Amino acid sequence: MALTSSVKGEHPFNHLIDTLKDGDRKYFNPQKMNDARYDKLPLSIRVLLEAAIRKCDGFYVKEEDVHNILDWSEQQNVAEVPFPPARVLLQDFTGIPAMVDLAAMRDAVTKHGADPSLVNPVCPTDLIVDHSLQIDLNKCAIQNAPNPGGGDSQSQGPPSRPSPARPTPRRGSQCGGERGSCSKGGCSDTPGRPATAVQQIENTPLLCPFHLQPVSEPETALKNQELELIRNKERLQFFKWCSKAFKNVNVVPPDVGAVHQLNLEYLSQVVQESQGFIYPDSVVGTDSHTTMINGLGILGWGVGGIESEAVMLGQPISLTLPQVVGCRLVGSVNILATSIDIVLGITKHLRQAGIAGKFVEFFGPGMSQLSVPDRTTIANMCPEYNATVSFFPVDHVTLKHFKQTNFTEEKLELLEAYLKAVKLFRSYEDSSEDPQYSEVIEINLSSMVPHVSGPKRPQDRVAVSSMKEDFQSCLNEKVGFKGFHISKEKQESLVPFLHGGQEYELAHGSVVIAAVISCTNNCNPSVMLTAGLLAKKAVEAGLIVKPYIRTSLAPGSGMVTHYLNTSGVLPYLSQLGFEVIGYGCATCVGNTAPLPETVSEAIKEGDLVACGVLSGNRHFEGRLCDCVRANYLASPPLVVAYAIAGTVSINFEKEPLGVTSEGKEVYLRDVWPTREEVQQIEQDKVISSIFTELRARREKGNTFWNNLECPESVVFPWDPKSTYIRSPSFFNKLCKEVQPPQSIENAHALLFLGDKVTTDHISPAGSIARVSAAAKYLLSKRLTPREFNSYGARRGNDAVMTRGTFASIKLQNRLIGKPGPKTVHIPSGQTLDVFEAVERYQRDGIPLIILAGKQYGSGNSRDWAAKGPYLLGVRAVIAESFEKMHKNHLVGMGIAPLQFLPGQSADSLELCGKEKFTITLPEDLSPKQMLTVKTSSGKTFSVTTLFDNEMDVAFYRHGGLLRYVARTML
Repeated sequence: MALTSSVKGEHPFNHLIDTLKDGDRKYFNPQKMNDARYDKLPLSIRVLLEAAIRKCDGFYVKEEDVHNILDWSEQQNVAEVPFPPARVLLQDFTGIPAMVDLAAMRDAVTKHGADPSLVNPVCPTDLIVDHSLQIDLNKCAIQNAPNPGGGDSQSQGPPSRPSPARPTPRRGSQCGGERGSCSKGGCSDTPGRPATAVQQIENTPLLCPFHLQPVSEPETALKNQELELIRNKERLQFFKWCSKAFKNVNVVPPDVGAVHQLNLEYLSQVVQESQGFIYPDSVVGTDSHTTMINGLGILGWGVGGIESEAVMLGQPISLTLPQVVGCRLVGSVNILATSIDIVLGITKHLRQAGIAGKFVEFFGPGMSQLSVPDRTTIANMCPEYNATVSFFPVDHVTLKHFKQTNFTEEKLELLEAYLKAVKLFRSYEDSSEDPQYSEVIEINLSSMVPHVSGPKRPQDRVAVSSMKEDFQSCLNEKVGFKGFHISKEKQESLVPFLHGGQEYELAHGSVVIAAVISCTNNCNPSVMLTAGLLAKKAVEAGLIVKPYIRTSLAPGSGMVTHYLNTSGVLPYLSQLGFEVIGYGCATCVGNTAPLPETVSEAIKEGDLVACGVLSGNRHFEGRLCDCVRANYLASPPLVVAYAIAGTVSINFEKEPLGVTSEGKEVYLRDVWPTREEVQQIEQDKVISSIFTELRARREKGNTFWNNLECPESVVFPWDPKSTYIRSPSFFNKLCKEVQPPQSIENAHALLFLGDKVTTDHISPAGSIARVSAAAKYLLSKRLTPREFNSYGARRGNDAVMTRGTFASIKLQNRLIGKPGPKTVHIPSGQTLDVFEAVERYQRDGIPLIILAGKQYGSGNSRDWAAKGPYLLGVRAVIAESFEKMHKNHLVGMGIAPLQFLPGQSADSLELCGKEKFTITLPEDLSPKQMLTVKTSSGKTFSVTTLFDNEMDVAFYRHGGLLRYVARTML
């Protein structure tokens, strides 16, 4: 390691070592280079520079790299540089395949006579078990039977809510509490749970598991959590084995909190200490929303599992030295605007600015108005405007925030002293300190007004004041990014249905899902408190939420539950149906249980555009629920407001939010809390004790985890009967010698795709459909649909994941001309499931390629979006353009990303997709090389290899990064 060599005087930048005043802490001080360019570097680039200096070993990081970063103004967008982050962050859905690969790598090196215990993460790695939560239960003990696999959906909706009254905290005697008795009595017939267990939960006064505070409807959260622990026992046993078998791995047990919340509150150090050296904290995580950590002044972004494994094993991230866009904030925040409005406003500005792949760094006089939660919320949406990071340097606002958390005074003094010593601390009073940026964008905060985003894409923002008119235009427009093309005569359709013994009506725009979810923009206390205060005022005014609406509250951590409870608003959220259902990602990752059957039937009967409203950042069509076609992102208080209204087709200025049982009209302005109210409660409730107590609770773990048995072996004992954990075939036929690149001859196109194919289309997520190839596999293993669980939970089983690859119901394959997980087996002309076609191609030894349009692989970072096609036999993807992260994943799996020449496409070349394709690969393959593609129809065209550097070529020649790393171990 670089730090060790520096002690011996071997480090090339040994002369830059400096000490703080106490003399005990050493650090590399770039200012000792006496180069005026350092003072003009953006602060995010200064972090890259320090890491390159500290880790300079002449192999992964060279002196030339350090000088290229220092010369950023000339080398931006030109030089390829390494970035060795301080740590890696994994969540379980994307972390389990990484850990499974490492376990399989131990097998591979063992077969070649090497010591398997050598396979360990070199870089400190935290794995958070948080993404498996599925909403089986809510409102009363069982609204729907657990139905993870799309099995029987016997809706057992809650009784109608009683007349609103001022609620009191529930003391836990009767299911349903203040909102009515459960029709199932003691709910003793809850599937998979004995009556005694349920009765024990329901008859015991239960408290918040983190702070021992009363929680409304506690049995709902605990039942969901218990079902998850039972459902995912195999996965949890594997995680526990990882925590014992691998060095440098810290596994945070389930039910502790969401990955990003834990990263902000618990894992982040801002300044790290190791081997007597201090240095800036930095992180890469297996989630595109890792970027929210930049709100704390910590450089970090999301990568795929493939890249994370490389970093875990000691390799730096390779990136083109980025351009840095300075975002200057001016003006004052609108008194009614929430941080979500600011987020979406900045998202709109930055998306229009065309900053894909760039760093964004915020500065200016408006910075002082943004709290740290505001900043992390803005940084969280970074993937939506396609920047790599949105960096907020540490300033006085950040330091004030740290004083409210669990940092000690000693740590704070060290942090401030170090950051000021290396000029990573910002003050915005003196504009002469402003760095040099590639360009500067100015945003006036006073222009931000409340918005929602939808109905299909996060970039389609709609002012709340224009929501009714915009939804009407969506009904009128042709089917597309916003339109649904509903005929005029059907736009006024009303479909009556029965629910809980009462009749209701659904129309276009009716809200059927309202979720305040665990995604990262919920961690802002002001936003969540606004939602709670709104609920309080609404209940006191006599408003209710219709009981058929699937409402849920999944806080990012126990901290949120704590301050909602201690501020007195949690019972009011519960009264409106927003009970705490658990801690972990739920609705926005497709883990919503089916709607009540009568609701689904009514939507289908009227061909209605039903709506979901959620406080998340992902809402692609069909992701929440197949029958919910319009989904809007909104701030938590607006989620509550639209749930009360029961429709998105409303003008809050002119129409009442609801009508009380006495006939009184109540408007949104009547119940919207003032900014002063919210700030006062935030100041009183979000205090340092929350963080201190939360840390103590987390470190204790939970009883289930503590009592969970796991293997003690160095090599994982794979269970051939397991349907969750399976040794993948990535290392099959691994030999020490590297074979020259093999040309792709007479390949068929597995799929012929258009523009903007997302990783949601490629990589499986959410529930496993009963008619899918993955379902057939699980049925063959004697599992029932009720036991299918989700693709995310089964990411450690390559047999499930390959069968789920390209299994999206929204996949538009031009070979068949309609959406669905189908393709044409070209030799026979038959239309088959994608996996069935692959089986035939593999049986006949036919290589496969994919044809695509622009922005192939956009969306979330998912390693299975590359691993799945690799295991399906895809050798190359030819597209007009690629999302960069996904392109890197393809390279990391040994799939060649090939780009049509500028101005060319499959259409311009008149390709039908049914030709045979031959791509000749030379032995001396090089970055950005031009290759020739010949087709069986006689056409010949050129493509460019999107290998950015020699390392990319090396990965491809080795058959992917995993095989490359395994060979280096041998």
